[in-house]
Amino acid sequence: MNKVFFFLMIVVPFSFSWTFKPKPKKILVFSKTAGFRHSSIKQGKEAILKLAKENNFIADTTEDAAYFTSKILKQYTAVVFLNTTGDILNDDQQKAFEKFIQSGKGFVGIHSATDTEFDWPWFCKLVGANFANHPKPQKATLDVTDASQGSTNFLPLQWTRFDEWYNFKNRNNDVKVLLTIDEKSYEGGKEGEYHPMSWYHEFDGGRAFYTALGHTEESYQEELFLRHILGGIKYVLNKESGLISPLSYYLLFTFYFVLTSTVPAPLYE
Repeated sequence: MNKVFFFLMIVVPFSFSWTFKPKPKKILVFSKTAGFRHSSIKQGKEAILKLAKENNFIADTTEDAAYFTSKILKQYTAVVFLNTTGDILNDDQQKAFEKFIQSGKGFVGIHSATDTEFDWPWFCKLVGANFANHPKPQKATLDVTDASQGSTNFLPLQWTRFDEWYNFKNRNNDVKVLLTIDEKSYEGGKEGEYHPMSWYHEFDGGRAFYTALGHTEESYQEELFLRHILGGIKYVLNKESGLISPLSYYLLFTFYFVLTSTVPAPLYE
């Protein structure tokens, strides 16, 4: 009994120390454009790099589609499409990205990620919709429809801010909506009373989060918007805490076996 007690006092804290200090996860921030190019991409990359440094994950940034191979993507836990536009991946790169998501990885789409790859039906379902059009940038009021998720649980239930507000087509109705926009609060909305602007879902083995916000350079200095993005990133990274890692299980089993094994007594004539 004393051996078991000693084992619990020494080995279990050591084992859990491996769980609570995991290796930082990596994300790839991709901002290639083949259509309209947002001036806010620079500010967006800088903001996400700062969020990564402050929140124990690693962010790489690129506009090189050559990163989209299975060999390169396997080092990342999630990919962020930051204001991407147009046809930015070839067929092989699309297949590599599909396999990436199917392996349980994550995707974050920001603003014009929905103005990307219109001829790729799988991607439309992943990102959740296709961009249709937008009015001029202006102030509008967003309604929080799900305050339980990490990207919205700190927001006011009515959130008024300045941005460019998208109308969408080809919506994936299986997503879980986080924010809708009140079309009575601005001019140019074309979807009526129910106009989703941010959502998340599990898709094809992975996780996805999208926000239509993030057109302006000033967005990436807004605390609430940055926390909104961070919550989406954390969701797709599927951060876990308090779970025993495989290494911890191995250590527990090994030390327990050593401490509780019976050593044969010597034989005397």
